[in-house]
Amino acid sequence: MTRILYVEDDMASQRLVQRLLMAEGFEVNIADNGLDAIETAHREKPDLILMDINFSGLDGYEVTTRLRSIEGLEKVPIVAVTAATLRGDRERALVAGCNGYIPKPIDVDQFPDQVRGFLVGMEEQLESAEERAEYLLEYNQRLVSRLEEKVRELERANTELQRVEKMKSDFVILAGHELRTPLTVIYGYLQILLANPTIPGDIENEGTPRHLLKNVSDAVERLSQVIQDILNVSLIDANRLDLAREPVFLSSVVQSVLHNLRSFGPQRQLIFEIGQGLRKVPTLEGDPRRLHQALWNVVSNSIKYTPDHGTITIDAELLENDTIHLWIHDTGVGIPKDELPHVFERFYVLEDVSLHRSSKTAFKGGGLGLGLAVSKGIIEAHGGKIWAESPGHDEKNMPGSTIHVLLPVGLPFSQTGGS
Repeated sequence: MTRILYVEDDMASQRLVQRLLMAEGFEVNIADNGLDAIETAHREKPDLILMDINFSGLDGYEVTTRLRSIEGLEKVPIVAVTAATLRGDRERALVAGCNGYIPKPIDVDQFPDQVRGFLVGMEEQLESAEERAEYLLEYNQRLVSRLEEKVRELERANTELQRVEKMKSDFVILAGHELRTPLTVIYGYLQILLANPTIPGDIENEGTPRHLLKNVSDAVERLSQVIQDILNVSLIDANRLDLAREPVFLSSVVQSVLHNLRSFGPQRQLIFEIGQGLRKVPTLEGDPRRLHQALWNVVSNSIKYTPDHGTITIDAELLENDTIHLWIHDTGVGIPKDELPHVFERFYVLEDVSLHRSSKTAFKGGGLGLGLAVSKGIIEAHGGKIWAESPGHDEKNMPGSTIHVLLPVGLPFSQTGGS
């Protein structure tokens, strides 16, 4: 069946032409804007394209010119079907790449025969080479003017987006600081109460005052970490993440991370293997607090996606270019291969968000999807690189995943700040 693509933004015209041509045995696809027309033509490879000229965005002239550059569409007949009937409109359509021109309103009796004529090779021509050159020059000048206008619009839009983005970042940073202040006070008083021997009960005994206070303290600490993650992402995006510069012992940082994670959530039946290479790598210059945070996020992510009795291996080596290669390998559910490029993006989560449960250490426990994004920002601020590898996602065979981190030993870092 002969396929026809009709590019038209007026629904009444769409229905009329579609009804007429389908009654004659043609298959008719509709596109109501320029970008849709290009995508549909590329996908469907129609035998003929009927092109309105005047619609928003890319107009019919520009769409026709673009279609002529797409492989497989260079020879497809394109016919302007338009109410643009002023002097020069026909010539401009032909110069843009149309094979013919049918003015609106169409003659319903002649229209199917006109379409058949263009399908079998009928083509309209400009009267002379001089006329074609004249209209071609005009058309090129018009395209350049339209391009300039669009570039200026994009520049204005980009300027406005940058302004709004800065306002958003400033608000998040200020809100983060405002929220952290009362949370610090609440957490401090809770620790004082927990240290008071006169508070009855035991942390392990549900329902006792001391147990309730411990639950509140844990909730405040969790809320504080969520706020810190949001604040860190905003600082990274705003290029305002300040870093200290002092010697960092990666082995000590990793041990501190593991100690902290073991005490943070419910006990998990996991095996942690620390390779000998981690103890042999030299110290590096960096911010130990920020690197602790980055590795905490990475290791907690491995814990979340490794079932009980799984293994998490952490090791490192010194490469020839004075760069430390650190890797964290787990025997967990793995990462889908097509998702690997996205795991360090903000708000990326692997699990079904409808099944979300907030935990940093429970198996498949959820989060905001900011942890690895924060880690990436911190590692890159140190002049390093971070990436993930995995054979795929499989909750039965547990293929696991590996996070690789490269950190220079002595190179300066200034990408996102410094002090």
